[in-house]
Amino acid sequence: MMLRIATAFVTGAALNFALGWSLIWLWSAAYVATQLLEAWATPRLLRNPINSPAEASKVAVILFFPGAVVFGGLAVALWMMVPGYGPALGVAIIASAMINLIALSRGSRLAFAASATPYGLYLLVMPLMDYGRVAGPLLTTMMIAIGLIMLNIIGAWISTEEARGAQLEAREEADRRRAEAEAAVEAKSAYLAMISHELRTPISAILAGAAELERTAPGQGRAQARLIKGAGQMMRGLLDDLLDLSKIEVGRMEVENAPFQLRGAISEALRMWRPEARTKGLKLRVEGAHHLPDWVMGDQTRLRQVLNNLISNALKFTAKGSITLRLSAQPTGEGWTIQVAVADTGPGMTPEQVDRLFTPFDQLDAGTARKHGGSGLGLAISRELARLMGGDLTAASAPGEGAVFTLGLTLARAESPTAAAAPEAVAARVLVIDDHSVNRQAIALVLAPLGIVPETAASAEEGLERLALEVFDVVLMDVYMPDMDGREATRRLRALAGPNQTVPVIAITASATERDWEACRAAGMNGHVAKPIDPAALYAALDKVLVAAEEARAAA
Repeated sequence: MMLRIATAFVTGAALNFALGWSLIWLWSAAYVATQLLEAWATPRLLRNPINSPAEASKVAVILFFPGAVVFGGLAVALWMMVPGYGPALGVAIIASAMINLIALSRGSRLAFAASATPYGLYLLVMPLMDYGRVAGPLLTTMMIAIGLIMLNIIGAWISTEEARGAQLEAREEADRRRAEAEAAVEAKSAYLAMISHELRTPISAILAGAAELERTAPGQGRAQARLIKGAGQMMRGLLDDLLDLSKIEVGRMEVENAPFQLRGAISEALRMWRPEARTKGLKLRVEGAHHLPDWVMGDQTRLRQVLNNLISNALKFTAKGSITLRLSAQPTGEGWTIQVAVADTGPGMTPEQVDRLFTPFDQLDAGTARKHGGSGLGLAISRELARLMGGDLTAASAPGEGAVFTLGLTLARAESPTAAAAPEAVAARVLVIDDHSVNRQAIALVLAPLGIVPETAASAEEGLERLALEVFDVVLMDVYMPDMDGREATRRLRALAGPNQTVPVIAITASATERDWEACRAAGMNGHVAKPIDPAALYAALDKVLVAAEEARAAA
């Protein structure tokens, strides 16, 4: 509207200057009045829904017809009052106004018709006003020209509407396909989460049982326990790879930023692979370790995951020679630029194979999976993890010259934290609420070294019944259970007055993302431990909530 009002004033000033028309300001005022009327009437006319074509036509006529009548009247004045080129000016004004309508009335035939009708009538009537002065052939030519102008403008509006409709259809189709793709990714993520929950139950039991057997069995039994433990950790690693890929695809992968010992993390990764290197007759060497800082800020777990993938791949594909970790660190601002290069003396790769290295599920050739195993996910996940940590992972290789994978990161400096000793023994009454008996037994095995024999409940309902009658120091609550899940059970526990209304509740969940933990915290839970349960993580969570509870009692 402001642009149309400005146009009226500019047109009035130009004609007043060029032709000396002082009355042109009356036309400008009348046109501005129609625009103000439109602005005033629009919210009132559209306050209620339009329920019929008749109502729609009425609204369109009221809103658009007066402005077109007044603006087109200027063309008539120019046609009649300006000798020579007046008719050309009149036709140019109406033609430009109708072209402007193509943009302003998109999507509404009624708006276009209500605005274009006065202009069309003016075009037809203006030549007839010169009927006595214009010869027949000239009048006929003028009418044909005006007809062509009107047809072209109408055709342009129709073409514009068809293009707009095609664009809307294409956008709707793109939105539909995007929604389908997002739904498919969400469905896959939900399916993987469900499979994860089901698989982590037996894996937890395998790892817990193997750890207890390794702790208590004599001689050969400990070796067998280590074998079972290694197989369980391998199963957990494959499951974690699938879940990590799913989280990366939907943008839910998160990394921590906590102090950790960089040299220790790299040393632990090397220690795990040295036996396999010796078995294959390979040298596993380290260069430049003395350059590394001691404590840094970052995600130790994800860094070790990337290093384990790189060393594992190097061992798989290297038949003889060595695998070398080349370490370097350069101070930068408040942190360090770290480079870890894993170089092997394997067969090397072609440029085409290097290009495919970071594609999920892709193996270099058909026999790779049969010969070396693996899912083809490790390198793809490792690169994404490196980028989430603010760095990158690159590869360089040539046939017969081995391969070099380089992990680059920038990590902030950190001070050595005070070490928290794991509790030797804990005098606490613990209730484990889990619908799966294997999980309950696995947790009992993990708690045994602390001298804790937990009470158990097979459902959230049973757990709430016990919590209403007996006093407990800690509740270990499975998050995903049938009928009532752990979060809802915690909400009900906090809402009901009873002996355990403020008891610490630790979530035991297979889907331990930050978003899941926020939901657990909102439900009233005090801590969380991921499945399969890491004993150290459970001990730390227990220690934290028990200390907090003791401090709260002392303060009260």
